[in-house]
Amino acid sequence: MTTVTTPALPSRLPTVGTTIFTVMSALAAEHGAINLGQGFPDFDCDPALIDAVQAAMHAGLNQYPPMTGVPALRHAVAAKIGALYGHTYDPDREITITAGATQAILTAVLCCVHPGDEVIVLEPCYDSYAPNIELAGGRIVRVPLTPRTFRPDFTAIAAAITPKTRAIIVNSPHNPSATTWTRAEMQRLADLLDGTSILLISDEVYEHMVYDGAPHVSAAGIPALAARSFVVSSFGKTYHVTGWKVGYVAAPAPLTAEFRKVHQFNVFTVNTPVQHALAAYMADARPYLELPAFYQRKRDLFRAGLARTRLQLLPSEGSYFQCVDYSAVSDLPEGEFCQWLTRDVGVAAIPISAFYEGGFEQRIARLCFAKKDETLLAALDRLARL
Repeated sequence: MTTVTTPALPSRLPTVGTTIFTVMSALAAEHGAINLGQGFPDFDCDPALIDAVQAAMHAGLNQYPPMTGVPALRHAVAAKIGALYGHTYDPDREITITAGATQAILTAVLCCVHPGDEVIVLEPCYDSYAPNIELAGGRIVRVPLTPRTFRPDFTAIAAAITPKTRAIIVNSPHNPSATTWTRAEMQRLADLLDGTSILLISDEVYEHMVYDGAPHVSAAGIPALAARSFVVSSFGKTYHVTGWKVGYVAAPAPLTAEFRKVHQFNVFTVNTPVQHALAAYMADARPYLELPAFYQRKRDLFRAGLARTRLQLLPSEGSYFQCVDYSAVSDLPEGEFCQWLTRDVGVAAIPISAFYEGGFEQRIARLCFAKKDETLLAALDRLARL
């Protein structure tokens, strides 16, 4: 008799399990909690954007687009970057449309990191960075941001650079801390990398969510950084359509050429009618120019309610997250506190420790305010007991 067995498969990512976002979202659903953990809006996008997708479909734009992206969308992205940050990218040779920012970052890592290369990541960091580096055969070099303020520690970054350093990944506005890098900090990074062959992967998916009149400082706007950077952004974040999974990468032509070699084989191309719809929608700059005011109002509403609790508010300079210090509420570790908050208070949050290798306890939790006002007010009503 033949024995039917599944062969053993050595894992490429042996330490990776279920993400904290999946765990907390499942716990929220189980207990009927308001989910302020996972970062996505609970409101709809502009109906005009839906109409534009339908129009593209009805116009027969349903077959493969160019591997690099629909030309009209690449031109629209280049025009936006030029207008906002003063850097001119060639839309044909330096802009690539991607299947979301997560794919963009993976592809950037795979195209430039060789086995044994080192990549600096600044903790706490988004959870895809480290597995991307591992899949490329690279070595992850973790440098902590300054605890509690989450400012870059340039002395520590400089100490982490070796002849094997291939790249550094920077995220501003920052997930999870909601801090943003200043122009002085971005310039200091440029000075630090000057004279090296180190590449920068600049994760700027929250570029249009910067508050209190401050500008977003893009790597594209610092010439010395633009020359060595893959600049990554997300239409999903900007236009409230995270499930569409469409983003882009802007990079100098030599870097883009290598990026596209990998892109054509791990994705090849991206949803055609959505690309045409986004290109048409971008003809009006107001949706992204008005986004800071849209989210700042939600941030301020949420912060005003949280101020009436015993949670201590940390600055929220950008992104759609608010971090809170819960030391006055509980002595529990962050993961346990967020589970308690979900089960007993009815509001799901994410522990900041989940964004560090092995965890790092600061008694800080992250909440998402990209929600309808009624959702935020309901959550605040539950949190009022704190």
